[in-house]
Amino acid sequence: MMILYDYWRSSAAYRVRIALNLKGVSYGQIPVDLRLGEQSQEVHLRRQPQGLVPALQINEGEFLTQSLAILEWLEEVRPDPAMLPRDTTMRAMTRSLMNQVAADIHPLNNLRVLKYLVDDLGISDEQKTQWYHHWIGVGFSALEKQLVDGPYCMGDMLTYADVCLVPQVYNAYRFDVPMDDFPRIRAVYDHCLTLSAFAEAAPEQQVGT
Repeated sequence: MMILYDYWRSSAAYRVRIALNLKGVSYGQIPVDLRLGEQSQEVHLRRQPQGLVPALQINEGEFLTQSLAILEWLEEVRPDPAMLPRDTTMRAMTRSLMNQVAADIHPLNNLRVLKYLVDDLGISDEQKTQWYHHWIGVGFSALEKQLVDGPYCMGDMLTYADVCLVPQVYNAYRFDVPMDDFPRIRAVYDHCLTLSAFAEAAPEQQVGT
């Protein structure tokens, strides 16, 4: 059985949990508590040299890191159900949405960045919230214009774009980001949460939260 080393509120780990569920993969979970700094302990650094989550153990001593790389690996080893469109243009568009969330929006607002802003640069909680809302707004404004009509980001097909979007929207709601200007994003989020693969991967459903 695969073992996922994750943290319940990590967006990146949340993506991987959803993907594993959608692919029907059985996996165990071992929490890495970011609040306690467990990600920086030597035992975890041997799994994930960056000191991040998730890390997916696929064999004894063999770990995969970086959520998008894990999603792509799952698509290769478990192609059914497909999470990327067959059409090459639509596939590239899906990957663009995935990367906009995982590479452009999320890194500016993850725990270690927010912690650095407060602890090292001395910004106030109000300024931290302003920073968070600004960059989510910039990213979501662009995403909103690119979503295809339908229940999912790419229309009628559930893809990895949805897998990436849902955790980011979850965090936006958590930090009280105004969402009125993003009706398509909200509709995709609400629909995905009706699916068991997403619901069971939600942070509140994880053991030890």
